[in-house]
Amino acid sequence: MIEEIKILIHNGRQYIPDLRNAKLKSPFRGRPEISTAKLDEQALAAVCPLGAIYLNPVRLDMGKCAFCGECAFAFPEKIKFTTDFRISSNKREDLIVKEGDSHEIRVDESSIRPEIKKIFSKSLKLRQVSAGGDNSCETELGACGNANFDMGRFGIEFTASPRHADGIVVTGPISENMAEPLQIAWEAIPEPKIFVLCGVDAISGGIFADSPAINRSFLEKVHVDLFIPGNPSHPLTIINGLLDLTRSK
Repeated sequence: MIEEIKILIHNGRQYIPDLRNAKLKSPFRGRPEISTAKLDEQALAAVCPLGAIYLNPVRLDMGKCAFCGECAFAFPEKIKFTTDFRISSNKREDLIVKEGDSHEIRVDESSIRPEIKKIFSKSLKLRQVSAGGDNSCETELGACGNANFDMGRFGIEFTASPRHADGIVVTGPISENMAEPLQIAWEAIPEPKIFVLCGVDAISGGIFADSPAINRSFLEKVHVDLFIPGNPSHPLTIINGLLDLTRSK
């Protein structure tokens, strides 16, 4: 018993008490900010490997962004990444950051289906589907339940069967081979249910967007309740996004 107490004292407090107001440090890259500085915009857009930078005016799409930081390295006077991890949204267009903007990204309360907060505010069971993912977002989703983040304290947990779930969290670009299994899993979940896209690959296809090996047609048939950016998404981004979606402020 004495040895166990020594270990506890040595390790200190491992969990994060307040996930809403936790602080992250560089080199974490969260919400980007784009200044109004003048430069060669074509050169700026050419730096992005995923075509996430648009012009006239300069905008950065976090749904496409790999958060590699190449744009900020090449043009630090134009783009910087803050440590703001609360960047999930239920509106796809809100993931596009414009030059001169510095406002926070949040879930739009007025766009949330009323049954979500009514039914899932105390308990939310999710089935995660890796639709051709590279295991990065999958790993971060697993970390949401560890001693540091302890997502289960909010009643949010992952379940093995879609029949026991309240919604699906999709990772990966949705490969051709996973398109039908994803639809089967979705149809197995009882109503009402939520649909979440986690990570750049799930939101836009990411680096695989133009690949003939993916089939994203299923997304045309379903309403996406939450977009969680990142490559991979950070556990704090995931958890806060789910809390913003299901809990009243």
